[in-house]
Amino acid sequence: MRGWDAGVASLLFMDAEETGHGPAAGTGLQPKNLPPPSPGMPEIAIIVPCRLESTRFPRKLLHKIKGRPLLLWVAERIAREAPEFPLWFAVDHPLLGDLVTDAGFKAIMTSDAHQSGTDRIAEANRTVGARHVINVQADEPLVTGGQLRTLADLLISGGGAPMATLATPFKRAADFANPNQVKVVLAPATRRALFFSRSPMPYARDRAGVVDDAWVAANPCFKHLGLYAYRADLLGKFAALPMGQLEQIEKLEQLRALENGYEIACAVTADPTIGVDTPDDAVKFEQWLG
Repeated sequence: MRGWDAGVASLLFMDAEETGHGPAAGTGLQPKNLPPPSPGMPEIAIIVPCRLESTRFPRKLLHKIKGRPLLLWVAERIAREAPEFPLWFAVDHPLLGDLVTDAGFKAIMTSDAHQSGTDRIAEANRTVGARHVINVQADEPLVTGGQLRTLADLLISGGGAPMATLATPFKRAADFANPNQVKVVLAPATRRALFFSRSPMPYARDRAGVVDDAWVAANPCFKHLGLYAYRADLLGKFAALPMGQLEQIEKLEQLRALENGYEIACAVTADPTIGVDTPDDAVKFEQWLG
């Protein structure tokens, strides 16, 4: 296996300045009022948590779409859309590590016992050492550079919240009702996330919960996107935080942060997205590719 040791946490590391993909490269973010990171450690890095097994869609990251595994569609998209940020993949199995390293990307082996992607990223960042980390879910093949730069801006100039994420307006009542499409309720004044749920929120009481596309479009119905950013100090604490009751009920890791008193900044994006959670989503993405 080239450049890969499945037995230990290993990193194929290049200094961001040497590769030209650090935060100062291209048209990327220029953080202000922050001391420089330690030599060889990036100010901002993207780490993609990758788990081989998936309950709803077994081994979906290896699922081939037009002849290429889903994970490679995501890797190539990120590299193309946001080359200014160094990129790593935190994997839990050599099959995933081999896949990305053979394609020229960097991988870190992590424990297969993690309960969430954030836990996996926290372990990986002990090797990467980034001061700010962007988490792109490994099943988000349409992530955009604008979304990633918005996350970085939110984290650095977002009023002190140690965690940030994105949402997009729902357009269809069927999607709003789908438990695989997570909802987020926002505080209008601060754009802080108040709650995340698989249930439709807000609930249309006067309509007994029966809504149509027009109602969804006219009201603050937001879909949560599987993109996060964190300050490294929160990542370091996250794995030690107890899993909250709401997190366990909803199976949504971001609720752990809210349940433990941490604010999550949230911006709204109109960029289209297709999160591949089920085989039907993979078909939608393949149709989108044309």
